[in-house]
Amino acid sequence: MPRIRCFYEDCIFLDEGYCSAAVVEIDPNEGCLTYKPASEYLEADTAEEWDDDLLAEELEADDLWDEDEEL
Repeated sequence: MPRIRCFYEDCIFLDEGYCSAAVVEIDPNEGCLTYKPASEYLEADTAEEWDDDLLAEELEADDLWDEDEEL
């Protein structure tokens, strides 16, 4: 498998200087179209804050586990 040397320092697909994306799309005029800045990825990941109480209520409401039910 060919390895693609990447010079973007903040791409989420960067792995020890090489691209780790499964598919790479390169445009001669615009460069790498697969490039995703790590800052955008981290912002999207941390933008949603979890409310533990709400999550617990949702799990209770689902009734996924019935203690009286035998396995």
